[in-house]
Parts: sequence; structure tokens; C-alpha cells
Amino acid sequence: MTDLWQKIEARLGNHALRKFGALAAALVFLLDQIAKNWILYGFQLPAKVSVPVLPFFNLTMVWNEGVSFGLFSADTLVGRLALIAFALAVVGVLLRWLWEAERPLFALALGLVIGGAIGNALDRILYGAVVDFFDFSALYFPYIFNVADAAISIGVVLLVWDAFFAKQEDANEEDSASSGSEPM
Repeated sequence: MTDLWQKIEARLGNHALRKFGALAAALVFLLDQIAKNWILYGFQLPAKVSVPVLPFFNLTMVWNEGVSFGLFSADTLVGRLALIAFALAVVGVLLRWLWEAERPLFALALGLVIGGAIGNALDRILYGAVVDFFDFSALYFPYIFNVADAAISIGVVLLVWDAFFAKQEDANEEDSASSGSEPM
């Protein structure tokens, strides 16, 4: 009976983590699209090109035809379609991982990357390029980026963190469980 209960708990836990990751993805996607729409149509940054906000931060309009932070430019239709297909394939793999998630940090990280990838893929579909506008070049950060790029970057860092430290936590829990169950 205990085995059955543990299986039920595990399934409920995974279900909640799937929802958590999906919610993170949806929030990133919505925030990204709201920001991009405001930049394009509300603030009309394309007509202004660059607007100083703080001494170290500008809003600068860039149409990114490459991958994150403008790497690997794809300015042809075939290149854009390849990047869209690649992004959607990555999203598919990450959704599968999310389906199997067992830790909240892992689910959150996947959600951040999924939401960002979908947001940037939608830009490529709608505009042929990704809308980038956060400019911290005064801080010697040479890339102009958007909400989706930031979420993807944070998500990747959290995935790496989880990969290194989740194993350590699991090992510590196993050590605690085995030391507590040994006869004295």
C-alpha cells in the first residue's frame, strides 16, 4: 500500500510541477509580447531608434535576425524558417522534460526557456526578426535584448544550477535516509 501511495504522490507532484512550469512559460510569453507590442506600437521605438532612460540604460530598437543576442544571423527566408523550426523543436524537447520534472527549480527553469523561445519564435513568424530593445551598452554589455532573451538566459543558468546542485541535494537526502535507517 505504501508503494501505491508514493506513486500517487509522485504523479500529483509531477502534475503540479508541470502546471508551475507551464505558468512560468505563459507569464514569460505574455510579458515578452506585451513589452514588444508596447515598444513597437505604444512607445513607437522604431521611429525614435534609441531613447536614454538611465545613464547606463537605453531603449534601442534592433531587429535581430539571428539567434539570441544577434548571433548567427539568418536574414533569408530559409534561415528564418530554420530558426523557427529549431526553436519549436527545442520547445518540444523542453516540454517533454517538463512533463517529467521532479523539482520546482527545474520546472521553473524549463518554463522560462520555453516561454522565451515561443516569444522569439512568434516574432520571427510575425516580423521576420526578433524585436530587441534593452540596451545596457554603457555598462560594456554589447548586446541588445528583450524579455524573452533574459528569461532564456536566466532559465539556462537555473538549469545548470539545478544540474549541479540537485544531484548534491539528492545525495545528501540519500545519506540522511540511509544513516537514519541503519541499526545502531
